[in-house]
Amino acid sequence: MKKPLIAVTLGDPAGIGPEIVVRSIADKDLFQITDCIVVGDRKVVANAIRITGEDVTLNVVTDPAEGDYREGVLNLIDLDNIDMDRFEFGKISAMCGKAAFEYIEKSIQLTLDGKADAVATTPINKESLHAAEIHYIGHTEIFGALTGTEDPLTMFETNGMRVFFLTRHLSLRAMLDQIKKDRIIDYVVRCTEALRRLGVTEGTMAVAGLNPHSGEHGLFGWEEVNEIAPAVEELKKMGYDVAGPVSADSVFHQTALGKYNSVLSLYHDQGHIATKTLDFDRTISITNGMPILRTSVDHGTAFDIAGKGIAGAVSMKEAIRLAAKYAPYFVR
Repeated sequence: MKKPLIAVTLGDPAGIGPEIVVRSIADKDLFQITDCIVVGDRKVVANAIRITGEDVTLNVVTDPAEGDYREGVLNLIDLDNIDMDRFEFGKISAMCGKAAFEYIEKSIQLTLDGKADAVATTPINKESLHAAEIHYIGHTEIFGALTGTEDPLTMFETNGMRVFFLTRHLSLRAMLDQIKKDRIIDYVVRCTEALRRLGVTEGTMAVAGLNPHSGEHGLFGWEEVNEIAPAVEELKKMGYDVAGPVSADSVFHQTALGKYNSVLSLYHDQGHIATKTLDFDRTISITNGMPILRTSVDHGTAFDIAGKGIAGAVSMKEAIRLAAKYAPYFVR
């Protein structure tokens, strides 16, 4: 059976992305389930091979079809966009920000063109993007814009527990304005479709509560009474298998035990804390609702340890593994 081909971006060259990509390509278990085509810079990758000491052979190609997909071979599309005379590890850099964006852009195009089956991304630095005058908040917004997707869905998967996010990068005050019945209905509908696309067709989605004990019928807040519960009731009438609001202090534990197939988290930290406490290294971000599949590590560029050869690659390997797991559902 043919293995899926995952386009792997190098991330910000000044961060740990190159190192964790090299370590992932060298992983024998990962090689058994998927092939990878890395999009990056040859000089940066060669440096990362030297730093990590991994037994990997670099093979530069111009198209994934030219790749040599044998164990221990790192197939690379070289965009040649880093000047090593100006390069520094751990530094905010317009050059690196621009390069990181170009790796993403190329990987998206490869996948849209059917030359790769999914994309797995490594960390980027928002300040470096800004320095390069690339005005996106992060990966999700870039993928949305470049795939023509108005509002991509973010889903975390951690040891089988799936968490969607109603809101992401908003202050808590701004988030409260988004806890509306219509928005919750829209998200549950789209999240359900996203799960079906991933092959998840059975089970109940839980909508997390917002206030302590889901508000105790207005004692601790009215969002559950006025917005969340009415949305859940409307969804049930529409035929959706959904429950809630379920108190946030228990819903993630119950989901981890298998009671629910997923949770709709209402805000950024509500879901992030739950998943990362369960297993920080294996919390993987999956961007849904697009014509292509994208998975990603959910840690940063780790500028403080970049270039030292000590960065762990567990999260990167897991991101590639999940991309390979779900890629067959995205075959067009």
